[in-house]
Amino acid sequence: MFRPLSVYLGWRFSRAKRRNRFISFISVASILGIAIGVGALILGLSAMNGFQRELESRILSVLPHGQLYAAEDAVANWGDLVGRLEAAPGILAAAPFVPLEGLLSKGAKLKAVQLQGVLPALEGRISQLEPYLNGASLNLLQPGERGLILGKAIAEQLELAVGDSVSLLLPAPGAQGFGSPRRHSFTLVGILSLGGQLDTVLGYTHLEDAQALRELDDEVMGFHLRVDQVLAADQLTMNAAMPLPAPFYVSSWMNSQGNIYRDIQLVRTLMIVVLLLVMAVASFNIVSTLVMAVNEKKGDIAILKTMGAGPWQIRGAFVVQGMLNGVAGVVVGGLLGGLLATRLSEMVAGYERLTGHRLLNPEVYFIDFIPTEFHWADLWLVTGSALALIFVATLYPAWRAGRLLPRQLLGEA
Repeated sequence: MFRPLSVYLGWRFSRAKRRNRFISFISVASILGIAIGVGALILGLSAMNGFQRELESRILSVLPHGQLYAAEDAVANWGDLVGRLEAAPGILAAAPFVPLEGLLSKGAKLKAVQLQGVLPALEGRISQLEPYLNGASLNLLQPGERGLILGKAIAEQLELAVGDSVSLLLPAPGAQGFGSPRRHSFTLVGILSLGGQLDTVLGYTHLEDAQALRELDDEVMGFHLRVDQVLAADQLTMNAAMPLPAPFYVSSWMNSQGNIYRDIQLVRTLMIVVLLLVMAVASFNIVSTLVMAVNEKKGDIAILKTMGAGPWQIRGAFVVQGMLNGVAGVVVGGLLGGLLATRLSEMVAGYERLTGHRLLNPEVYFIDFIPTEFHWADLWLVTGSALALIFVATLYPAWRAGRLLPRQLLGEA
């Protein structure tokens, strides 16, 4: 049976009972350090994947990717402009809107809101709200009925339930500042539950109701856009606005929510760097283990060399011994990290129920839970990087072992 000498010797060295218990302790410590580093990195990357998934599935599926706001007068021929915008490169859909900024009032409770007057048929191509409306849809907004869809946090703050009436205080059209507000009665027809900061700011009503309150005929104040490349939303929105006959202010989700995306990428990078350094420290504990193992096995090395074993076979044996210890740590860490990564959300939710402490405040963060999404590519990246660090850590003691001469070893003995 073919069995390379270096592999065989490394296997025997790793299984041999050590006379020095301190070497065993350092070996176990290095294995545990590697396992903890690998598991923590897999767990952290899975959490970052989860945050990015929630950013894309919640914020970017609900908020428009781009927005055009009329710089001067309201836009009258908005139907033609919708067609021109959708014909622009990279624009998947466009929809008109009219903003309403005011105060919602229910009894003694007040809440500042920025409502969007939208056409459900067109806005439905921009914002995928249905999954967060408990089976309802934007079609609940009917012209002339003054219906409202509000974020869950707004409804809870005002103690509103579906079907309740609420007053919207708006300044008189053309008034400077808030002035003497006008009170308008609305009915809550839907509650939007995204589970985060957007629940405190989002609100929708029908476009025609918003136009009537702002005394616009069939005019709109701007357009919501959906693009095919979300990371290029700024440029695509600008390119679509340039040919239009009227001037518009241009913005995108990168202006309002881009800091979240940048924070996720920054945290991911810092996490990889820090935890790779942790794994490097744990890996280089193998250096100490192998150096002491070489000193302990000088007699064995001398006998092997006198029997004809070459320097590279001796070096290979100690590389194999170090790699076996490292592989044990990588396997344990990979299994532990992968298992915990698939259950991270449940474990954090259990901790929050047990302690009564919420880790993510929905008034501050865009979600109120710790998401997770395990990727096999992350597992291979982390374990591959750890094995590379371990291999590098074995080179010096293995090289030193190969340079030892039998006469030196026997002389010391």
